[in-house]
Formats: sequence, structure tokens, C-alpha cells
Amino acid sequence: MSGIITLTSDFGPQGPFVAVMHGVILQRAPALRIVDLTHDIQVHWPAEAGFWLSRAYCYFPAGTVHVAVVDPGVGTSRDIIAAEFDGHVFLAPDNGLLAQVFGDAASVRVHRLSERWRQRQNWPTPSHTFHGRDIFAPLAADIATGRVQPGDIGPAIAEIVPSLLEPPQLTPDEIRGSIVTIDHFGNLITNIESSLLARIDAAQVQAAGRSLPLLETYGQAVPGDFLALVNSFGMLELACAEGNAADRLGLGRGAPVVVRGSVS
Repeated sequence: MSGIITLTSDFGPQGPFVAVMHGVILQRAPALRIVDLTHDIQVHWPAEAGFWLSRAYCYFPAGTVHVAVVDPGVGTSRDIIAAEFDGHVFLAPDNGLLAQVFGDAASVRVHRLSERWRQRQNWPTPSHTFHGRDIFAPLAADIATGRVQPGDIGPAIAEIVPSLLEPPQLTPDEIRGSIVTIDHFGNLITNIESSLLARIDAAQVQAAGRSLPLLETYGQAVPGDFLALVNSFGMLELACAEGNAADRLGLGRGAPVVVRGSVS
């Protein structure tokens, strides 16, 4: 194990929730390092957390434990899972969040947290509304220190809940995708990967009734003009040069984006 834990949630900046998770982890293992990946996920939307986690985990050392808590079903009978994939460990509710991380990979090993096993641990009785503190934090600490292996927590499972985010649809003359997230600058990030764009000749990006030129950099557009480009994570992004595309286009998460052209 690398001794690193990342945290992803929809908790936002208000309240002590993120800090309390840090505290629980550090109580159990003060030497661990904690990195907050993001806590600005759209509330109650696991798909956005899975999107970012799938594109960020590879920048951390192998043996990192990634905890993602976007959990509208907290306190219900929904499962909690631990997965081993690509040398990393992922902990999340089984609500579609992790489906984007693994895709169709055959090398993933997933275990479901057993309530009987949890009751045998030296953890506090969990509340009905804050499993991030009461279950995910102590479990992450124990796995990150090697006291617990992912396979210890319960039975292996062959299937997990699929992602709520539909993959892009490819036809002979277009790609249909959607906006997944909006960054600090108001850029609209889609689920269309650069590998799909590479299959389109003379691509025309269309959204909100507009046609946006596909450029390489923000600086190739006149300030105030709209553009599309492939961002640093290899995803199609809609932007406004030196402006806020989300505000000016009036688009949000889930809005459709179409790339038209000749598909090779």
C-alpha cells in the first residue's frame, strides 16, 4: 500500500464533514496521507464522481485507496463495495459510481461489505446519514495500513450497478454525448473522448443551438467567442474564451452535445 487515501464526495465546503473524515482516518493511522480529490460533485449524482475518479486515479501511486462517497441511498440496504483494479483500491457505495472506473475490464475484483464482518470491527455504530465517517473512513484507514485486505470484508461479487451516465452514441455521421461536469471556469466537460473525435472528419460540434469550432487552445478564439477543444483529460470540452460557457450557453450537467461529420 502507498499510504495515500483520496477522498471524493458531494459534501461541498460547508460544515465539518470532510474534516471529520480526515480525523477518523488519522485517529486510526496518523502516518497516512490524505488527498481531497474533489468535494464539489453535483449532489446526489454518482456519475460525476465516477467520471472524475476514472480520469484522476492513474496520477496516484499504485496501492492508493480511493474513497468516493456520493451516496443518496445512505442508510438503506444499498451495498458498499471494495474493488481492486489496476493496482489501486476503490471504496464506494454500489450505486453506479465505480462502473465508469472499470468499464468492461475483466481484471477487477470486487467484494461486498458484510454487515456481520463490519460488526466485528472496532468501529462506532454507524449513523443513518454519515457512512463516510462511520464506515468508509475507518475501512479506508484499515486497508491503507494493510490491517485489512479488500477480500476480507465480505463475499466476492461478479456484477456491480451500472453507471447512470449513458455512454456516447456513435452513428455513421455523428457522435451524441452529454455534459458531465462544469469546472471552475465555466467550461462544460463532456463524456466524448478524444479517441472518438479522432474518428470524425470535418467535425462540427453543436450544443444549445450553436455550432462551435473545434480548436486546439483557448487562445485560438477571440475573447468572448465559443469554442470546443480536447482538454487535459482527453475529453471534449465546450468553452468561452476568457468567459463562462455554462452561464452564457445556459447549459448544465446532462445537456446533449452532438459532433457531426463523417465517421471513419
